[in-house]
Amino acid sequence: MIKTNSVLDAKGLACPMPIVRTKKVMNGLEAGEVLEVQATDKGSTADMKAWAESTGHQYLGTVEEGTVLKHYLRKACGEEHEEKKHEKVISNEELLQKIEENQNTIVLDVRESAEYAFNHIPSAKSLPMGELGERFSELDKESEIFVICRTGSRSDLAAQKLTAEGFKQVVNVEPGMSQWSGPSQKSVNE
Repeated sequence: MIKTNSVLDAKGLACPMPIVRTKKVMNGLEAGEVLEVQATDKGSTADMKAWAESTGHQYLGTVEEGTVLKHYLRKACGEEHEEKKHEKVISNEELLQKIEENQNTIVLDVRESAEYAFNHIPSAKSLPMGELGERFSELDKESEIFVICRTGSRSDLAAQKLTAEGFKQVVNVEPGMSQWSGPSQKSVNE
């Protein structure tokens, strides 16, 4: 049994809500205390790791119990770390304009494959956040890459990771697919 100081029930919530709730609970913890976050969103593992990394908190690990993922995070010691945000951001409308102007625009969709299958930008490449680290080689470090997710939260974390990995022109798309009004397609039956 893993000793924790607090437990957060985020079961049934989709991105970005597990992170939003985790932030609130972490703010109330003392430095060094451990939080258990219970979630059912499969993408939450990658999200928790990336969020902890961007805030200075420590991601300890995840334990699967049936359909529930139990994520363990330790609050950072010392000074509070302000959450980093990727500096280059573009709106959905600006991205649509870029896509219409240039057929070679690289749109990187970091949502889970199931989310992508039900609705995505026709030219977008699916690369779920959890697989990003092992698939950097599939991307050109010199190309302009527009990173999109459901709300701009996961894509922000992915944009930070890509930039840290040496990608030169990475842009986060906000507010993302939750408010995308441009062309989209499904690949559910493919």
